[in-house]
Parts: sequence; structure tokens; C-alpha cells
Amino acid sequence: MRRSDFHFALPPDRIAQYPLKNRSASRLLCLDGRGNRQDRRFWELPDLLRPGDLLVFNNTKVLRARFFGRKASGGQVEILLERLLSAREALAQIRASKAPKPGTPLYLAGGEPLRCEGRAGDLFHLRALEEDFSHLMQRQGHMPLPPYIRRPDGPKDEARYQTVYASRAGAVAAPTAGLHFDAALLERLKQRGIGFAQITLHIGAGTFQPVRVENLDEHQMHAEWLEVDETACQQIQAARAAGGRIIAVGTTSVRSLETAAANGTLRPYRGETRLFIRPGYRFRAVDALITNFHLPESTLLMLVCAFGGRESVLAAYAHAVEQGYRFFSYGDAMFLSRRAP
Repeated sequence: MRRSDFHFALPPDRIAQYPLKNRSASRLLCLDGRGNRQDRRFWELPDLLRPGDLLVFNNTKVLRARFFGRKASGGQVEILLERLLSAREALAQIRASKAPKPGTPLYLAGGEPLRCEGRAGDLFHLRALEEDFSHLMQRQGHMPLPPYIRRPDGPKDEARYQTVYASRAGAVAAPTAGLHFDAALLERLKQRGIGFAQITLHIGAGTFQPVRVENLDEHQMHAEWLEVDETACQQIQAARAAGGRIIAVGTTSVRSLETAAANGTLRPYRGETRLFIRPGYRFRAVDALITNFHLPESTLLMLVCAFGGRESVLAAYAHAVEQGYRFFSYGDAMFLSRRAP
């Protein structure tokens, strides 16, 4: 398949710039395995699940990973940390009028010094000279809102661009399907007999990079670190043995579980993944998916099309556009059952 097979028209006013007042008030477009659609609200999710089903959440926590600063010459720079290598070393994207060379000093808004040590592909290797990056993020860091949110981050984003169950710091983008869950909804799900499992995938800024090749065989995914531990594997195996469904909350949970089950059996996994899921992929670990609406021609949309069927998913997206659904990180959600064979 080709990149253009996943294009759809999206009016700019459908891109949500702010979250709703209440997390679970989002709309929920349900798509079953045969292409049938239903318009619901996210707070109705317990009605769609059965006792014994297992929700798998990504518990990654978004870092305050965006910085603003300057070069020694006074030129402005914007820095987005991609991954911490140590307390004072990181890989980052840098936006500047001219890319910094090895040895170039950079200064954050408060004057804190960094040094560019060199390049690592499209990323820059940075060293903090006086303080750990953890301290710099607390004092100078901004929440890394996606590029399609056309406004600066504000105080509310500190909480709302973060899931209520986030616990393991390391992401520079939120697992947005989880943003719809609040404490009250989680309690209702628990009371209904729905199980919870947690995995970790630290989402990198590469998740927003466009697919630049038309032939998808030529596309290489950015690497992301994940962990599926023994406890999660045991919960999944027990739920499946009892007849429950495994429901991934977000595409990151799908990629984590499918990476851990790549050899045919789900096993604990800790390390990087470059798994590229697109139509034709055979799913091994996931029965249903909760996800937001994704960018045209993106790898995330390709994953959803692999899961729900390309024609059915793109028809659902056209319906969502027509019905005024809100798109992307702060937008509405979908609940998809795996496409019927």
C-alpha cells in the first residue's frame, strides 16, 4: 500500500485546540468488526465492555520537555528533548536559524548553559553543564504540545496533557487515548468487573514526523522504548483464558503488546521497538482498541486501518468529519473491535 491510500480531507476547525472541561465528556465513535458505526459518549464506555475484559493502559508520563533559549550570538532556539541518556545528557530536536555545530554553547531562558556535543541522525546530543535535566525541566521546561495545537502551553495543560494514571516519566507526547479517563470512570469500570493492566511506552517526538515516502516499504519507524512486564503478561493470559477481551488503550499499547508477542506468544519485553503496523498485519495480542482520531497519512492511522479495516476506518473518519467530531490529541475518541476475518 502507499501513503496516499491513507489520505482524508480534514477542515482545520476540526482540530481541537483545547481539552473539554470534563475528560469523559468526549464523543466516542464505535466501529465494530463488520464496519457498523454508532455515536456514543466516552462516559458510556462501561456499557460497551463485559465483566472479565481487560483494559491495557500505557502509564508513561509526559516530561516538561520543551525549552526556549538562545545561542551565544543571541539567535533564538527551541529545544525539544527526545530522550534522556543520563542525568545531564539528552538527545533533542533543535529549531534554530542555523543548526548548532559540535561544541556550540546554548543558553536556556534563565541563562542555564547547555553544550551541543554533536549529531545523532536527525537529533542533537546535548549536555547540561551545571544542573541535571530533571531540575531544568521543573524550572524552565514547557509541556510539549503537538505542532498542530497552535497556541503556547498554559497552566491547564500541565494536568490535561497527562493521563490521570501516568506514573513513569519519559514521554514527550501524551498517550492521548488515555486522556479521556477520569477517576470516576475508572471506578465505574472497576465496579463492572473490568480488569486493568499497565505497560510503558515512552512516546518520542518522532510520532509527529510525517511519512515522507510514498512506498510504505521504504518507511522506517522511529525507535521508542517500552516495557511489558511479567505482571501484565500474566494478567493478559488470565483474562484471555477466562474468555475476556484484551482492549488496548491507545496505539502505543497496541505496539507494545504486539512487540512483546512478535514470536507468537506474549512474553515480557523491555527495549526498543520500531514495529510498523499497517494493513496486512496479523494481530496476536489485542482484541479491541480505544484510540483518538489521527493525522492523514500517518503511521497511527495506518495502524488503526490495519485493525479495523481501511475502508471501514476511512468511512468512519468521513462520518466523524461530517458530524463535527474533534480531532487529534485533545479531540474525541473511537472504540474499535478487530476486523472480522
